Amino acid sequence: MNKKKEAVILGFALFAMFFGAGNLIFPPSLGIAMGKDWFLAGIGFLLTGVGLPLLGVLAFTKVGRLEDFSKKISARFNTLYCTILVLVIGPLFAIPRTGSTTFEMGVLPSFPNTDPFLLSVISSALFFGAAYLIVIKESKLTDIIGKFITPILLAILAAIAFFGITGDLGTPVDKQVTSVFAQGFVNGYQTMDALASVLFGVIIVKGLEGKGIKDEREQRFFFFFSAFIAAAGLGVIYFCLMYLGSKISGAGTFETTSSALYLAEVTLGPAGKIAFGICVAAACFTTAVGLVAISADWFARFTNISYKAWALIISVFSGVLALGGVDFIIKLSIPALCILYPVTIILILLNIFGVKNVWVFRTATYATLVAITVEVGAQTLGFTGITEFLKKIPLADVGFVWIIPCVLGMIIAYCASKLKNSAKQNDEK
Repeated sequence: MNKKKEAVILGFALFAMFFGAGNLIFPPSLGIAMGKDWFLAGIGFLLTGVGLPLLGVLAFTKVGRLEDFSKKISARFNTLYCTILVLVIGPLFAIPRTGSTTFEMGVLPSFPNTDPFLLSVISSALFFGAAYLIVIKESKLTDIIGKFITPILLAILAAIAFFGITGDLGTPVDKQVTSVFAQGFVNGYQTMDALASVLFGVIIVKGLEGKGIKDEREQRFFFFFSAFIAAAGLGVIYFCLMYLGSKISGAGTFETTSSALYLAEVTLGPAGKIAFGICVAAACFTTAVGLVAISADWFARFTNISYKAWALIISVFSGVLALGGVDFIIKLSIPALCILYPVTIILILLNIFGVKNVWVFRTATYATLVAITVEVGAQTLGFTGITEFLKKIPLADVGFVWIIPCVLGMIIAYCASKLKNSAKQNDEK
């Protein structure tokens, strides 16, 4: 076996798994919002949009099974966590977003004179109807899309980047934004890639084991080598799109999806805009098929409802929610992502570093969960008193209220466990 060749192939596979519509629409929007501060925001975005997903995949060289990801806390917690994870990257947010992104970027620009709502209903019905049929019936359509659409989309992106960087799109303006890095960091949540990586990791590990690569050290080599390839590809795309977004930051106000379409139009013309939208729609479709299948499989494990029935339920529910539009889904998802992401970050790090102390594992996770839930709940419900109080915690004013409680909790749990073990050893003597 040529290890480097296999690692390169794995790197492209990782890139393809993470590369979707969310990776295209959020970077230019962030660039527009940050203006001349786009670079610092971009560093934060890369940490959660690139670094964390790859760490999530890497964590599975330590775990191996989704059922063991947070089992050190408890089996019940692990089941609840994974179920919420599947709901978030499935029917609640990620799957509906693929349908609404397809409509706004691929369908609506091609039929500008048609009633938008009627067109969205038809688009959603066809999109999720086709996704359902492919999920319950094996088809090579998604393979064809993956093999041909992704290279075409990358070629269009390369053209947009080239003409955008060399052309005169404008100059980044001063938006006078505060907490630039933190905003970029939190915006990276919207890609949902770190959450998906928890599931992708299992797929990659099983793929390596299927090729006879079962040694943990050897698996780690493949992950590190391929991670560099995937991270480099995603990082270049993100930074190019964020920079181009910053260049048009003075051009006006854009909806989430319209910024990417605007860049395609001003660099490649109306035809380029339509071609870009169609490619994005095809990429969304591939993602939707995969997520519907993963979600249906997960829920079929714990209920008496069949896989096919769950696929239908998820497709219909996602199709209805998709009618709300991309911006509606994003606003709906922010509180959930702001809670789920910090917990996922901690679980990924605990697994990567192989923390075996159950007290530390549990306390770090629960301290993070409580701190971020209180903050998000106070902000969502408008409890300004609680919000102001939480800002007194170090790092809370820049968006990281959970870090200090997590670290303190780990220290206390470690010391308490050591004292308990010492007391137990003394009693045995």
